[in-house]
Amino acid sequence: MKIIKVTSHILQYDMPEQLGYSQQYYAKRSAHLVEVETDDGITGWGECFGPGNIAIANKSIVENVIQPMILGDDPIDRDVIWHKVYNLMRDHGQKGMPMQSLSGVDIALWDIAGKVAKLPLYKLIGGAHRKDISVYGYGMMLRPEPIEQLISRFADEAVAIKDMGFSATKMKIGMGPKDDIRLAETVRYSVGDDFRFMADANHCYTTSDAFYVGRALDELGAYWFEEPIAPEDLDGYRELRQGLKVNISGGEAEFNRWGWRGLLEARGLDIAQPEVCALGGISEYLRVLALCHAHFTPVVNHVWGSAIAVATNMHLLMAMPDLPGGLHPWEPMLEFDTTDNKFRDELLTTPLDIQSQVKQNGGRVVAPVGDGLGVEPDRDFIRHYKIH
Repeated sequence: MKIIKVTSHILQYDMPEQLGYSQQYYAKRSAHLVEVETDDGITGWGECFGPGNIAIANKSIVENVIQPMILGDDPIDRDVIWHKVYNLMRDHGQKGMPMQSLSGVDIALWDIAGKVAKLPLYKLIGGAHRKDISVYGYGMMLRPEPIEQLISRFADEAVAIKDMGFSATKMKIGMGPKDDIRLAETVRYSVGDDFRFMADANHCYTTSDAFYVGRALDELGAYWFEEPIAPEDLDGYRELRQGLKVNISGGEAEFNRWGWRGLLEARGLDIAQPEVCALGGISEYLRVLALCHAHFTPVVNHVWGSAIAVATNMHLLMAMPDLPGGLHPWEPMLEFDTTDNKFRDELLTTPLDIQSQVKQNGGRVVAPVGDGLGVEPDRDFIRHYKIH
């Protein structure tokens, strides 16, 4: 079997409302799918992290840099391919967009391997450590509106997410320390003391401001404080972890095993959040997961993108060992964005139907059981929304 073609599909549409996080507001939803074709007629699908113009730039890396390196290779030799591509791109970027691009290709190769073996991805990795996955509902995005209006909106959204049946919820912060505390107080009071909530800052604070907000999150009983400061500030993460009660989480902006080695050795994370569509794909994710567990750091995958990304993470969470083990082990959760996302809800010929599963199964879902990722994109849908 040989690889004969690698294609990037950049999808985009105008969202019904403008949303944002601490760094920017956006009005378009985009996704970057990767399709790897073989001479046996088996096709694999992957996804690259990175929206908008980042996705367009990554398309060039996938098709014009990586594709020529791997045409004619056996797709089953995915680890050989991974290291060949990484070594040839190493002088030009061990992080960022080259790794995002490699991630999408690698995920597609794992999809092919599962289809050849006639096994779902979690079986190919080594089997399921759980029969289903807990899901948290991610919402309460920032909007360009007065803080009083945003507070009212967050209260309504927090209650709605809880009522949808999710096991926990996560909010965005980034309006400034004092306003962010008001938003967090609103969410806590709206969902009640017995419902888990998390806050995501997308690295907008100085360390001193992160301590100020973090102490308030301590008092509110938040479960984790996500990316409080810049991902490069490893000393700051360690200081926050030592000085706050709330769990410090992060890692979505870190890449490959070498980057993660430094992050974990800094001892700044209570919870690691690797992004499989960015850090190097499934091949590298499994090495990063092993590093995290070797440092006794539990993992909750960062999930953002289309149904391809969601399905990939469902398999990875099924295949993740308990850390630590026991009769009632700590368990990871699937991150689910509750805002409008056609590329998650309408891309597949058979939808994942996460929200219905959550409602019916007490906040839990099961991974697709078909071969590979177990999902099939609708090509008519792709043609309709493809911009590049």
